[in-house]
Amino acid sequence: MERIICCIGDLHGHITKLQKLWTNLETLINPISFQTSLIIFLGDYCDRGPNTRKVLDFLISLPSKYPNQTHVYLSGNHDFAFSAFLRVLPLPPNGLSFSDTWKQYEHNEDREGWYKDVGYEDMHLQGRRWGGRIREKVNLDKGTEYIGSIYDAGTTFESYGVPHGSADLVKAVPDEHKKFLSELVWVHEEENVCVETSEGKTNCRLIAVHAGLEKVKGVEEQLKILKAKDTSIPKVEALSGRASVWEIPKELCEKPTIVVSGHHGKLHIDGLRLIIDEGGGKENNPVAAIVLPSMTLVRDTDSITTQL
Repeated sequence: MERIICCIGDLHGHITKLQKLWTNLETLINPISFQTSLIIFLGDYCDRGPNTRKVLDFLISLPSKYPNQTHVYLSGNHDFAFSAFLRVLPLPPNGLSFSDTWKQYEHNEDREGWYKDVGYEDMHLQGRRWGGRIREKVNLDKGTEYIGSIYDAGTTFESYGVPHGSADLVKAVPDEHKKFLSELVWVHEEENVCVETSEGKTNCRLIAVHAGLEKVKGVEEQLKILKAKDTSIPKVEALSGRASVWEIPKELCEKPTIVVSGHHGKLHIDGLRLIIDEGGGKENNPVAAIVLPSMTLVRDTDSITTQL
């Protein structure tokens, strides 16, 4: 029996959706297979939805509740920024400072209203953007109102009982949450993953990364940086890119490779390129997962009555 792998898309603080999705997965998948499955969370656990704190509690509880499962927690760009605000990111290499990450984007500071309160002096760029207060009311690209910052972080602050932009968040976040965020990985690889394709079952390499891999850069170079969690980079394209990381790099097509991501606010399955973010953090959208090898899509809104 092939091992079951569940890749779960962006959660964005929606605890009720996560609980329903988990119940559906547990109902759909054979109990023995589910208990030994690999669960890959594709990142973006915080912001937009109302219960970031409860989402993290749920994720942290899984290894003790399901000790025979393997759980992988990827960092999304929102989680990276949350971690940066809490100052739990690894230090930049070679003696560099987090403040060095500001320089390339300083022309955006006023418009984005970067955080400039306690602890900002040596905070990674994304932490300042996350905890800041954007002047504009509406995100024109998405047609939604900003919730506090350009990251829509206001709901995350509120879930810990402090107002948006408050330096008190650092004290309000429990140590176990800080530890969880500090240990998020930027990429995960698996070899010999069985997947059903139009040509039958095949074994593939699997690379899971929140946004994707850049098409124009060498894959191994990218993987090295991601595994090292190089925080000297102001904007990590594999966690926050859009068009640049949409496709599978050509060199990965030589050996069948699944590249699975969330991030894009879309559900997109094109051969072995899997983008699982049907929710996008929006209240009225479902949270989705994909189950391998069958390539079955599961949503929190599904009425599940049968098992795989």
